[in-house]
Amino acid sequence: MAGITDEQWRQAGLLWDYLQMHHPLRHCDAAIGLGSHDLGVASTAAALHHAGWFPRLVFSGATTPTTAARFPRGEAVHYREHAIGLGVPDEAILLEPRATNTSENIVLSRRVLHEAGIRPRSVMLISKPYMERRAYATTRKVWPEVEVVCASGAQRLDAYVRAIGDGELVIDMLVGDLQRVIEYPARGYSVEQEIPPAVRGAYESLLRAGFDSRVIP
Repeated sequence: MAGITDEQWRQAGLLWDYLQMHHPLRHCDAAIGLGSHDLGVASTAAALHHAGWFPRLVFSGATTPTTAARFPRGEAVHYREHAIGLGVPDEAILLEPRATNTSENIVLSRRVLHEAGIRPRSVMLISKPYMERRAYATTRKVWPEVEVVCASGAQRLDAYVRAIGDGELVIDMLVGDLQRVIEYPARGYSVEQEIPPAVRGAYESLLRAGFDSRVIP
């Protein structure tokens, strides 16, 4: 794929903005840090805990094919160690090391919280910026009674691309996450989300241009 055009960056920006929920922060009974390739999730969780937005935190995530090289002992384990290194007390962190998808992140984290005697009425979901909407839609499906606040590191798309170091990969991931937002409700994995026509048009254009390495069959 030859370079990324200005129009493709504009389209990617539409997806980036849509995939974030833009929830205002508020105090929650607990938080779930959703495992991924992005250690920034753990950094964001640590900062939010230090700011007092929640008292207990579950890090969730196993070793998956896309993160095994980066986090060989599992996403949750590495997140926990990183957060402790940033000053989060060990006793504030619960570990969920088995989840391999977003639904499992939520269902298994809820189980870990319940086993610790915590039955939250509100949960803060901490994720990569572009995973917020998928995490929200999944939680509304599998844990509908809990109130959800989505949070992620406050970054512009260009800053995130610089941090990852691969613009094509980032656009591929944006396209892949939006595909899941679109298709997962019919598969029973999440609730429907309204998708503005401009966002859907940008998504379809990027797909046609070949940004599809993270698309599922």
